[in-house]
Amino acid sequence: MKTRITELLGIEHPIVQGGMHFVGFAEMAAAVSNAGGLGIITGLTQGTPENLKAEIERCRAMTDKPFGVNLTFLPAVTPPDYPGFVKVIVESGVKVVETAGNNPAKWLPMLKEAGIVVIHKCTSVRHALKAEAIGCDAVSVDGFECGGHPGEDDVPNFILLPRAGEELKVPFLASGGMADGRSLVAALAMGADGMNMGTRFIATKEAPVHQNVKDALVAASELDTRLIMRPLRNTERVLVNAGVERLLEKEKELGDKVTFADIAAEVAGVYPRILRDGDMDAGGWSCGMVAGLIHDVPSVQELIERTMAEAEQIIRGRLVGLLDA
Repeated sequence: MKTRITELLGIEHPIVQGGMHFVGFAEMAAAVSNAGGLGIITGLTQGTPENLKAEIERCRAMTDKPFGVNLTFLPAVTPPDYPGFVKVIVESGVKVVETAGNNPAKWLPMLKEAGIVVIHKCTSVRHALKAEAIGCDAVSVDGFECGGHPGEDDVPNFILLPRAGEELKVPFLASGGMADGRSLVAALAMGADGMNMGTRFIATKEAPVHQNVKDALVAASELDTRLIMRPLRNTERVLVNAGVERLLEKEKELGDKVTFADIAAEVAGVYPRILRDGDMDAGGWSCGMVAGLIHDVPSVQELIERTMAEAEQIIRGRLVGLLDA
């Protein structure tokens, strides 16, 4: 299947793995790239530029296909070593970067000069247009269904994707609620050039996370996510657990007076405890409503092959058949 995204990224299938905290290690990225998609190493998960360099080298030893690095720009009193991370990405010869969070304009000249394709994650059409205007090569449009931070507009993909298609000139990926061939065909029908899958890739054999996490995703329904940190305007969609319930009780009790310090026990440093150690009640970790469409834990290769076969069957069979009926 050829789309503007497959051509831009040099990949076989229009499927990109989201840059997920404590999931986007070399094993995950290489598996997706080897299966014909674009795997993504999560930069900030590595902690330091030196660790990121080692992770890129480790990934390169596992695949000769294109892969990318996610770099999320966070507002912080003591920010990560962004100059160091960007320098490592450039010097390591990475050809695709997925940016997220704050405006990446400051870093674009250095990335573009190195011939790197930049995809920026956006939760609204206005942000996507801004990304296009500053020179991003593509955008990932995240609907309200997505795991992680869906923004504050609460617009689902059935509206957001067609709106993006009306406004954008650059290629864009559909992100949020993407799980299978049905998702891909729907995304293409609404104007996207491919899809970005995050939560679905966590429930694969190669995902470097605790088995408890994969089991929780298979057991979850579409009703099992919650929105936390809404009063702080830093909304995050997470899988419900005892820690999340404690956090929501604090938010309910304190209302608009809640501060990050009040809920730090359920959000600060919980990712390794959950994803690495399997402590499923530690607190909030990003998970999309797409959990309701996850029923098994295949290999990445099996998942991508199944997705593409299902997409082709829908297009050639059901959709063309409707026209011929």
